Amino acid sequence: MPDYSIDQIFMKRCLQLALNGKATCAPNPMVGAVVVHKGKIIGEGWHRKAGELHAEPNAIRSVIDPDLLKESTLYVNLEPCSHYGKTPPCADLIIDKHIPRVVIGSVDACPLVAGKGVSRLRAAGIHVTLGVEEAACLDLNRAYFNFFINKRPYVILKWAQTADGFMDISRVPGEQNCALKISTSFTQLISHKLRSECDAILVGTKTAVLDNPSLNVRAWTGNNPIRMLIDRGLILPVDYNLLNGEIQTIVFTEKPSSKKGNISWIHLDFETSVVEQIIDKLYTLNIHTLLVEGGAFLLDSFLKSGLWNEIHVETSALHIDKGVSVPDISDLSHTVMEDHLFGVGKNSRSIRVYRRVE
Repeated sequence: MPDYSIDQIFMKRCLQLALNGKATCAPNPMVGAVVVHKGKIIGEGWHRKAGELHAEPNAIRSVIDPDLLKESTLYVNLEPCSHYGKTPPCADLIIDKHIPRVVIGSVDACPLVAGKGVSRLRAAGIHVTLGVEEAACLDLNRAYFNFFINKRPYVILKWAQTADGFMDISRVPGEQNCALKISTSFTQLISHKLRSECDAILVGTKTAVLDNPSLNVRAWTGNNPIRMLIDRGLILPVDYNLLNGEIQTIVFTEKPSSKKGNISWIHLDFETSVVEQIIDKLYTLNIHTLLVEGGAFLLDSFLKSGLWNEIHVETSALHIDKGVSVPDISDLSHTVMEDHLFGVGKNSRSIRVYRRVE
């Protein structure tokens, strides 16, 4: 068993708590906090939802005897905020409660904080320890840090494929051929869980026309991502699901920008890189994570642009011999990989996750 320090043990608990907000706190980061008195946890909390209390006040409020706070250590995986947003500064609350020591996993990358919380705590005479389990803390909120450091959303490419490397049978608009069913009800649940954890989801024109997708969260509990569609000439029929106005939707088109109800049309210059323009637009819209579920052409466009962070590939045992080939990822450099297997025999499915290492 690894020889963890006391600070590491309690920081790992912060990370466990932080994960509770994975599908609800975006675009805010996932944060957990633990109050420890003489080696015993007396308070815990996490950031439950954007706009609501942060992890630190939730943990502090959970302490039954507030007098113990003056002899306690507060652990938190991300630097306490120091500015007024939808809630008051967490750093001020810590100071007001006379907590003598704070252990922080990682400094915040948001310019509104970025070391200011640490400075305020230290100026108040609080002993601050930085960098405990820092790598794990940075990894937990990698999309959040990517947004502020690289000034672009964290992009996840996802598709399902057969064992012989096809995404679908060959189809053309107007024909009645149904899409090839590769996913199972269980792996669909996993896909919808991933949707609930992303700010936005994107498909191209052909996918929208052929499949009439809803791009919502049905097989999981959580928020629907903002639906996004590339439709250069606005050919998607107005009665299709993506244009029903039930969920916030953005259509990227060559037509002038406009808005009607829950749907916005945003102009792009299709004579230059569409992917780069979309990434720039999403940054200005404060969208931290984008899930791309489009067809082979759209996915390949993101791959070639280099503007991606993760790839999720579900593979079935099915062979179809011909059809729409998957994007070529045989030469992925600077990636780490995870494998997950579901089912056995002819019904088996594996999900392989490639994560880009910058």
